[in-house]
Amino acid sequence: MVLTEENILQVLSTVQDPDLKKDLVSLGMIQDLKVDPARVSFKVVLTTPACPLKEMIRSECVQALEKAFDDLPELDIFMTSNVTTSRSNTPLLPGVKNIVAIASGKGGVGKSTCAANLAVALAQTGAKVGLIDADIFGPSVPTMFNVEGEQPAVKNEDGKNIIVPIEQYGVKLMSIGFLTPAESAVVWRGPMASSALKQFIGDVAWGELDYLLLDLPPGTSDIHLTMVQTVPVTGAVIVTTPQKVALADATKGLTMFQQPQINVPVLGVIENMAYFTPEELPDNKYYLFGKDGGKRLAQRFDVPFLGEVPIVQGIRESGDSGFPAVLKEGVTSDAFQSLAESVARQIAIRNAEKNKTEVVQIKN
Repeated sequence: MVLTEENILQVLSTVQDPDLKKDLVSLGMIQDLKVDPARVSFKVVLTTPACPLKEMIRSECVQALEKAFDDLPELDIFMTSNVTTSRSNTPLLPGVKNIVAIASGKGGVGKSTCAANLAVALAQTGAKVGLIDADIFGPSVPTMFNVEGEQPAVKNEDGKNIIVPIEQYGVKLMSIGFLTPAESAVVWRGPMASSALKQFIGDVAWGELDYLLLDLPPGTSDIHLTMVQTVPVTGAVIVTTPQKVALADATKGLTMFQQPQINVPVLGVIENMAYFTPEELPDNKYYLFGKDGGKRLAQRFDVPFLGEVPIVQGIRESGDSGFPAVLKEGVTSDAFQSLAESVARQIAIRNAEKNKTEVVQIKN
């Protein structure tokens, strides 16, 4: 086969994206192809910098080209990414590609811990990430990111005051905890809490983001309805623990997003506190709260199971010290990095296969 751009594209059209089930050429993932007698170079533009299959895709491109051409010159393959989006044009958050709700049916399952570590893990891959602490009555982001006592700046844009989010560990942050004294309880009725969430969405300078995570309060409340009625939500991640009482509440949280009038895709289920692993015995697993409850929940509702997070002392220490566990080495860091890859992967699949997200219209 003669070494031409056309023939190279023909060969690369035999290499598929394992998640999207289409070839790289028809997906537009092969860009900047250059061919000369001494070198062939091109970019493979992945759907997320957190792609766990990056090296496999690169290897398959090399193998396909080596098999097709006898005298293949030097190969330069640049693996890059452009995060996809399915959001409709909207005046709110126009620069945000994906809005992801992190939800749970009940409190105490580690939802905020998962949200914080997922945000940092995604940022570590090179993605632009923001996190809204939408748990108005129990904000935890200031503590988990070691920014207690900090206050966001305010700037004027076109005659309107805009809040500048706090940035820590590569993640842009907004929380009611930045605006109220740490010792004071937020005693608000539902409409006031909903108004605060709208302000966090519409009056904050989020700029260009690949992923904006919303750490929602437990249960199904005004906050959840306000969120889906205000912005198009790309999808929801459900956090649960394995025991029966947590799964019962997680089921309600999951089915809320699947109701016809809401219809937000569920990206998957995370099972937190899946097992206890002593730090001195990292290969040992003790299933304190039962086993595979989150996996069975995902299977029951035919949604992806994103993975497990162990319960170790280091997670609690990381939350208290404001240094997320994913920034340290160990089984917990590995678990959150794997979860971030799974979430990013499911977002890319959702964007390729499902209709664009619209703002939910709920009639009273």
